Amino acid sequence: MNALLIYPEFPDTFWSFRHALKFIGKKSAFPPLGLLTISSMLPGTWNRRLVDMNVRPLTTADLQWADVVFASAMYVQKESLKEVISLCKAQGKTVVMGGPYASMGLNDAIEADHVFVGEVETTFAGFLDDFERGEAKAVYQAPERPALSLTPIPDFRLAELAQYSDMSVQYSRGCPFNCEFCDIIEIYGRVPRTKSNQQILAELDELLRIGWRGEVFIVDDNFIGNKKNVRTLMPELAAWSARNKYPFSFTTEASVNLADDDELLDQMRTAGFRQVFIGIETPVVESLKEAQKGQNTRRDLIDSVRHVQSYGMEVLGGFIVGFDNDPDDIFERQMDFIRESAIPVAMVGLLAAIPDTQLWRRLEREGRLTGVEDHTGSNTDCVLNFVPKMEASRLIEGYKSIIRNIYSPREYYDRSLDSLGRVTRDGAPQIGASGLKREDITAFVRIILALGVRDRSRGEFWRFMGRVVSEHRDKIEDGLMLAALGYHFRKLTEVYCN
Repeated sequence: MNALLIYPEFPDTFWSFRHALKFIGKKSAFPPLGLLTISSMLPGTWNRRLVDMNVRPLTTADLQWADVVFASAMYVQKESLKEVISLCKAQGKTVVMGGPYASMGLNDAIEADHVFVGEVETTFAGFLDDFERGEAKAVYQAPERPALSLTPIPDFRLAELAQYSDMSVQYSRGCPFNCEFCDIIEIYGRVPRTKSNQQILAELDELLRIGWRGEVFIVDDNFIGNKKNVRTLMPELAAWSARNKYPFSFTTEASVNLADDDELLDQMRTAGFRQVFIGIETPVVESLKEAQKGQNTRRDLIDSVRHVQSYGMEVLGGFIVGFDNDPDDIFERQMDFIRESAIPVAMVGLLAAIPDTQLWRRLEREGRLTGVEDHTGSNTDCVLNFVPKMEASRLIEGYKSIIRNIYSPREYYDRSLDSLGRVTRDGAPQIGASGLKREDITAFVRIILALGVRDRSRGEFWRFMGRVVSEHRDKIEDGLMLAALGYHFRKLTEVYCN
């Protein structure tokens, strides 16, 4: 049996990093972890092939080879997914669909033959038995949220490693908080489940074995959701990193209460964590309360960000405008906060009602849902799918004004310099081998040519790099990468926010 695993294409979004990845010769940021995990759950006698359409195109030859197609997608990939399913059906192929999009209550919009709703650890074996008998059902609904002890090591070898900037692993699912707009707690629940320490270290061992070195993204939506288990993991992870001479730097996502735990922050620094994404959302307390994000109201958010930065971790931040309680000056307040917090990579989005979230249900009761099918799931498309309290055109224009401001060259480079100064690496280990590699030199030349020679904002680039060299000589590589990311965000701004 030939199983073709297809990951649909992402549009050009904030998280695609497409314009920055070309500098380092990569096609995509992360491999499709869900499909790699599914590959490990297939019978050992089956042949498998992965087509990540963000890395290479899907061909007719791929489809002709396949006996069955497995596809996974997020909401933002839905248009590409529809095209994939159409191509597969035209070739007479059976399509099996899973992933976050399939679990969002939109099953009637998915024309796959078999759809998995929820997590698959307890339903996939039954599907395989049914499939072999020719009796597979149209929908497989997970009866409960499974223990992650059932999750196998992903089939990392199936991915074209050289095409990605990062590898991904998952430690936990679920989040204990209750944010109104969030779909994670709807899909994975509010009781965070974790893999065992042995499981996650075995996955890192496998990445090491197949030759991966560099960045590893722990994809948990809240890495510290189960703090009790994280506390037992961190000493073992730090010991593993030291034993293996720090082959990986880690990035993850966490709630802002990470800033309360100095012991955990120190352990993360020692293990090799270099970045953490935190959902700030808004500096407006009334809007945080509206969003049921109480964990952000019990602290000075600027101080929390600075505290995390002081442990050697660059903070990436998520921000939202469009809450009912947003004041008239929300756009200026967001810009001021982003500037003062020194968060270079600030993902600002218009509030969106994601299907089956608490926000979706509330707005549906209030008769405020609109334009649902027009919304792509991308924060850059400037489309609302509900009626906001603020006049819609003013909200959209205000959002665009934030993006134009925070990713203007001077503003972005100044914020990046502030971040480099606050992210102190005292006591942090050296990640990977020291010294420049050929790919580092190639990336350096590409960035210099694009931003220092051809770009119309090259003066700002050289001003920035001059200060990096004079003030942060040990962080030149970090400075160049921040410049590359800024270029990506600026390109998106030119397309969507002018």
